[in-house]
Amino acid sequence: MSQLSQASREALGEGGALAVRLEQFVPRQAQLSLTAAIADALEARDTLLAEAGTGTGKTFAYLVPVLLSGMKAILSTGTRALQDQLFHRDLPRVRAALGVGHSAALLKGRANYLCRYRLGQARGAPQFASREQVDQFQRIVVWSGRTRHGDMAELESLPEDSPLLPLVTSTVDNCLGTECPFWDDCFVVQARQRAQAADIVVVNHHLLLADLALKQEGFGEILPGAQAFVIDEAHQLPELAANFFGEAFGLRPLQELVGDAFAESRAVPGALAQVEPLARALDFSVRQLRAAMEGLPPRGTRQRALGSPAVAEGFDTLMIALQDLAGVLAPLAAAAPGLDACHARAREISGRLQRWLGQAPGPGEDQDGVASAAFAIPGPESRVPAPGSSDVFWYELTPRGFRCQRTPLDVSAPLRQHRQASHAAWIFTSATLAVGGGFDHIATRLGLDDPHTLLQPSPFDWPRQALCYQPPGLPDPNARGYGTALIAALLPVLHASGGRAFLLFASHRALREAAQALRDAPWPLFVQGQAPRATLLQRFRESGNGVLLGSASFREGVDVVGEALSVVAIDKLPFAAPDDPVFEARLEAIRNAGGNPFRDEQLPQAVIALKQGVGRLIRSESDRGVLVLCDPRLSSKAYGRTFLQSLPPFARTREVADVQAFFGQ
Repeated sequence: MSQLSQASREALGEGGALAVRLEQFVPRQAQLSLTAAIADALEARDTLLAEAGTGTGKTFAYLVPVLLSGMKAILSTGTRALQDQLFHRDLPRVRAALGVGHSAALLKGRANYLCRYRLGQARGAPQFASREQVDQFQRIVVWSGRTRHGDMAELESLPEDSPLLPLVTSTVDNCLGTECPFWDDCFVVQARQRAQAADIVVVNHHLLLADLALKQEGFGEILPGAQAFVIDEAHQLPELAANFFGEAFGLRPLQELVGDAFAESRAVPGALAQVEPLARALDFSVRQLRAAMEGLPPRGTRQRALGSPAVAEGFDTLMIALQDLAGVLAPLAAAAPGLDACHARAREISGRLQRWLGQAPGPGEDQDGVASAAFAIPGPESRVPAPGSSDVFWYELTPRGFRCQRTPLDVSAPLRQHRQASHAAWIFTSATLAVGGGFDHIATRLGLDDPHTLLQPSPFDWPRQALCYQPPGLPDPNARGYGTALIAALLPVLHASGGRAFLLFASHRALREAAQALRDAPWPLFVQGQAPRATLLQRFRESGNGVLLGSASFREGVDVVGEALSVVAIDKLPFAAPDDPVFEARLEAIRNAGGNPFRDEQLPQAVIALKQGVGRLIRSESDRGVLVLCDPRLSSKAYGRTFLQSLPPFARTREVADVQAFFGQ
């Protein structure tokens, strides 16, 4: 055992620094095992892949050795909410308990910080849809005069999806850089400077990956100096990495370009008359393209989209409009930094569109458009990895918008290269990494050839605290009438628990049907989409006997401790949707390489997704609850054993009377 490992175990053990100085801290053997493994990996500058079941206390398990090591470390979390929790709550508590003085900084992507320049632009030409937006904008203006860090999360009353946010924050594309009149007071620059000087930098996966992919989100100078990387919620990393090592364009950035071209040209004499007709033509072409895409499936391949003559014509018209706007902006670019930025953005989006359409060679390709490598690692000269033969070109429609994306199928090579080049320790941890007790699937996708691994089960007393109920007699999930049979099977459970349940559905359609079927039930219903996620969860907690209904996006982040959540019911095994073009292409690539798509990809992905949903049930040593797994394939198919072997050691039953007895205790 290394010195760091011993010191970390002592700090977290009986009579240690955390037990003495933190209220309600209880030493746990599972946490001690995890922290020892992390400390050994840090000291050896090694790679560790560690699953830590719910209740292990993995945050403290990595914070203690990181702080005691004195290393400069990057801590990356899955979401901005977890990032804020780690920086504002967990890190200060552990640092104070250990008595160490390491400096720490919180760093987010630039779209999370107020941009003084864009705030001024929005004040000069406001166009708000409602009185509520006018009031929210005024609150932003007042706040802007007193904020120290410019973090938009400080405005708790502002929704995360507020349409005002793009008006008052910057992106890589529209940032003016050193040409900005507010450069010396830029919140992004200040955050970057604090991070450069800090011993511990707390980021999120989006920001970490954006920087690895050279997307210039604002802290590339810090990565080379880091001696340790801790990736929490590491199961999310491969899918997120696929987006960041590709490129995209969509309706919103195009409309933002139009709006900024108008705003910037107003300040330059004579510019508006030249820019306005071409900006309006671009806006019209974007709207026309979205209208032409209305008949397409919500998600599909490039081939599917361009198979429609109207859509293909719409893209051609969009390309012409972009090039025309770039052409008129070119001679005006020297007149103002804002117009120069608009010109660069028009060219950048035009290039992305050309590459997506397959009309132009990309970086790393020859003039015939042949990729020089299956996947090229971007160098300093380019932010855009070369399109490769393993890339998938696809689109996605939203109710009023669209997005076109190029996604690499395999990101293991760039992830491996960045990790090896760092010469740092890398800790990948999550409550859901292993499949059937093994790490092969996630290790392959992360590009880990021979990592040290640790499978640390949850320390909760699962046989005593929880019961797994599999309702008998349910039809195949794809059979007609499954939804009706499902509700009939769930009602006795809900009556036994008095509501207090979280129902997780594989599709939005199934969710809506269940909400309709339960509309007259004696418990308040909280249905995904009726209110913002945080609001819905708060109302559910406060209700005491509510029933929360969610879909796939609710598998993570639902953290309800206590009796308010006493049942988790899952309608179907969470196999990925067949309409996902990236997933389908990945399966085809596995098939072409001689692998088994179901065994190598579909099953492991579904197991990890199921474990995420199951993890919502027991959140503390005092929680009790029933897991209802409704998919009969768990018993009728051989692969059902893999799912069940990957779950905690529940007591299991097929009798609803056992559920009633459980809640009657």
